[in-house]
Parts: sequence; C-alpha cells; structure tokens
Amino acid sequence: MGCVVNGPGEAREADLGVAGGNGVGIVFKKGKLYKKVAEAELLATFLAEVDLLVEEKRRQTGSSASKIST
Repeated sequence: MGCVVNGPGEAREADLGVAGGNGVGIVFKKGKLYKKVAEAELLATFLAEVDLLVEEKRRQTGSSASKIST
C-alpha cells in the first residue's frame, strides 16, 4: 500500500497499513494514523508493529504460533 495517491486511503482500511512518499512514511493502525517516520525507518517500524499485532492476536486466540521473522 505504498501508492502516494491511494496509499493512505487503502492503508486506513487495514488492521495495519503503510503509505509513503517524499522521504516520509506513515503507519496506520486500525484505521488511524499511528506514526509518521523517516523513509529510512519505515520498514523497521512497520515490521515491529507487525510483530506486536501478531503477538496481540496470539494472546487473544491463545495460539502458540511462532513469531513472524524476516
């Protein structure tokens, strides 16, 4: 969801979304702007949020699935 024109709208529809442009990235969480970070930090920030979301879902369901890694 990185399209400069449609990215923010599409990202708001996801549990966790990202949009970027002009050296800056925005992370959306549950439809709301959550963080604005420098482009160089965007991937690491997004992946950290993915890990947190997976852990949150695991706690909610009692799942013992392994952590997502890259």
